[in-house]
Amino acid sequence: MGEKRPKVFLIDGSSYIYRAFFALARLSNSKGFPTNAVYVFTNMLLKVLRERGVEYGAIAFDAPGPTFRHEVFGDYKANRPSMPEDLRVQVPPIKEIVSALGLPILEKEGYEADDLIATLARRLGQERIETVIVSGDKDLMQLVSPHVTLYDPMKEKTFGEPEVKERFGVPPVKVVEVMGLMGDTSDNIPGVPGIGPKNASQLIEEFGSIEELLKNLDKVKSARVRSSLERYADQARLSRELATLDTDGPVDWGLDDLKLGQADRQKLQELFKELEFSKLLKEFSSRAELGEDDYRMITSRQELEELVEGLKKAGAFALDLESTSLEPMRAEIVGISFSFQPHRAFYIPVGHTYPGAPEQLPRGEVLERLRPLLEDPGLKKYGQNIKYDYILLANAGIRLQGIAADTMVASYLLNPSRHRHSLEDLAREYLNRQVITYAEVAGSGAKAIPFSEVDMEKACRYSGEDADLTLRLAQLLAPRIEADGFFELFHEVEIPLIEVLAAMEMNGVKLDIPLLGLMSQEFEEKMARISEEVFDLAGESFNINSPQQLGKILFERLKLPGGKRTKTGYSTDVDVLTELSRDFPLPAKVLEFRSLAKLKSTYVDALPQMVNPVTGRVHTSFNQTVTATGRLSSSDPNLQNIPIRTPEGRRIREAFIPEKGRAILSADYSQIELRILAHMSGDPSLVETFRQDQDVHRATAAELFHLSPDRVTPEMRRLAKVINFGIIYGMSAFGLAKELAIEPSVAQAYIGHYFQKYHGVRDYLDRSLEAARERGYVTTLMNRRRYLPDIKSANRSVRQFAERTAVNAPIQGTAADLIKVAMIRVHRRLIREKRETKLILQIHDELVFEVPEAEMEEIQAMVKEEMEGVMELAIPLKVDMGMGKNWAEAH
Repeated sequence: MGEKRPKVFLIDGSSYIYRAFFALARLSNSKGFPTNAVYVFTNMLLKVLRERGVEYGAIAFDAPGPTFRHEVFGDYKANRPSMPEDLRVQVPPIKEIVSALGLPILEKEGYEADDLIATLARRLGQERIETVIVSGDKDLMQLVSPHVTLYDPMKEKTFGEPEVKERFGVPPVKVVEVMGLMGDTSDNIPGVPGIGPKNASQLIEEFGSIEELLKNLDKVKSARVRSSLERYADQARLSRELATLDTDGPVDWGLDDLKLGQADRQKLQELFKELEFSKLLKEFSSRAELGEDDYRMITSRQELEELVEGLKKAGAFALDLESTSLEPMRAEIVGISFSFQPHRAFYIPVGHTYPGAPEQLPRGEVLERLRPLLEDPGLKKYGQNIKYDYILLANAGIRLQGIAADTMVASYLLNPSRHRHSLEDLAREYLNRQVITYAEVAGSGAKAIPFSEVDMEKACRYSGEDADLTLRLAQLLAPRIEADGFFELFHEVEIPLIEVLAAMEMNGVKLDIPLLGLMSQEFEEKMARISEEVFDLAGESFNINSPQQLGKILFERLKLPGGKRTKTGYSTDVDVLTELSRDFPLPAKVLEFRSLAKLKSTYVDALPQMVNPVTGRVHTSFNQTVTATGRLSSSDPNLQNIPIRTPEGRRIREAFIPEKGRAILSADYSQIELRILAHMSGDPSLVETFRQDQDVHRATAAELFHLSPDRVTPEMRRLAKVINFGIIYGMSAFGLAKELAIEPSVAQAYIGHYFQKYHGVRDYLDRSLEAARERGYVTTLMNRRRYLPDIKSANRSVRQFAERTAVNAPIQGTAADLIKVAMIRVHRRLIREKRETKLILQIHDELVFEVPEAEMEEIQAMVKEEMEGVMELAIPLKVDMGMGKNWAEAH
């Protein structure tokens, strides 16, 4: 039996440096040194080395300066911007890490990394040595042969000869011919204009090469392609030359040169310590230097008792529950983790059901033993999205008390514009830690298994880490919350709100399912009638849901003005159709059709499918950390977007009904944002209008049109209303003109009159902008911040958006704070007074309750008292109330 041949891995270092840099944004150590590219690159490299068991290999980097291709074609890669400074400074530490890992580095002046890889790959392939090129660069696919494959670790895909043929339509040896025709925009290789990937592969498949193609142009069927090839023949040859990798570069390495050396663990420790990569530092350090995370499983009553005593003595701990479902109202508890010391955690499995699972303590017994701790408000609890844990425990009969921090909410307060506040993201940003993901232990997609079937040792490691990191993040973020002035907002508003939102989610809403079924039929019939009207106006039938077909009807058949071409056809978005609707009936009908179709699919047909089979109600999720303004949002289903002013929207609200013997109560803040504007600006006229309980829109209209309030028409009041709210949202004269369908000069005159009447508002807006430019953020009355990094942008449209946000965010954010405090006060009153009334929805400035008829009168008085007394402003807060047998009737 012959000696086993080694496998060699050739890694495209330069390509992955760029991919790593753009894969993760804004990561740096405490000194401000950017580390995102180093972090992603190092983890990718270690993944390849470990998973593939690399013993022989090299990593190639582009050398600084021009290459032979620049001599051939001066514009080669000319379209590429220079390397970002934040990336340039990370290249040296990347190379230091590569060297410390014992991986040989290939780098030659005048040569690209691809050419060095090509030279080695060709030589190794000829020697029948299995070679794996590690890269995501399609240029390197020309090197694939019986002994050379390409592996992309980012996509986890391997390309052999069949895969390259599938990608390019030709075998690897013909790839450069295809690229010569189609070009490569990333490298500024021109190719032949008008020939794309499909045409290029068909031509090379037919003629074999660019030279044979150019010799047989008379056989090319397309006149357009033939003409382009005649005109750009030399450019095709040049492009092929630029795309062809040099397989005879100055690399004379043999197998011995490609043998990986011993990793320099001491050097790696120094580098990872400087870069603050805690997880990597731990991996390459001895136990004595760092210590190991200690995550233990609790499977005996004695261990449980010891844990309970430890939690009591600690006085504060993080907890994390594992369950059978991401929907808390459908989930059962599988395990519970606790951590009261950094790097230590305890996992109590109670619901692992896979064959051969070790014996576990009974769920009921564990929960009863933990109940006194979990319900003790004197013991501080930390969580990551602890609302989920609260609902799981509540459904098990335990009311979690003593919530002191939620790391997701803390992150949101510190950076409300951030899109994600997951534990994975926070651990990476604040602890430089790559967490064990849910997919790693439970799989994903079709291969996912419920957590009850996850191996208990894996579950212990996963859940224990979650609790440990939550504890460490809570301790880390607490001083930052206080330093930024968020202590009161965090501890008196956002944290108490968690219990309120959990209760609302558990309460859910009852639906009139037969009514929704009837509405579905009505909507379907109305959509059919509108379709016929659209077809009559168009003069032919077509698919209304197809933007391409609609675009052709509007702008080619009917020749309506304003047609704007996109890559897929004419734009027919809502802005285009709304503008056209002012003068033409067909676009208006299409908008009506689209509105009905969306309401039908999103609510009328979808809501009945979301009813919980156990409770018979729909349980939406209220999201505390999504909007940058501080307002709540809802999802699954999103009940915030049901229109209230359209007949169809009101019809849908009719389907939200109470249980028998109860009624729906709606309590809605009246003109809350304008009242906040009056308070913040101190404008005498605006303040007086609200103190006198006058109609603010009528008062504004009277001023604009120089009339007494009793002579103001409904149309005048509508115009004044648009202006009043437009000012809050920073609307320009152009925006106002578009909204009201008037000339910009007239709109500018209205705005001028407005500021003459409310000059204090103008002063307030100017002060807000000045403060935003000076500090980089604006605040609400409760000190919620909205950061405005673009307030000084050189890009005018970007800057103007930030300026509008600077005006609006304090007002809208204060409204959000007010209703949150009102929700907390009302919720506490309901509990204290042992009421059966349920708070079931919060929509914008409205709270919706399900109230027993016997409690209605007292609840109305209590809710009004709490909502109107929530904060002392220069003007009174006003709440409008309504009740009825459904939500539409109440509001």
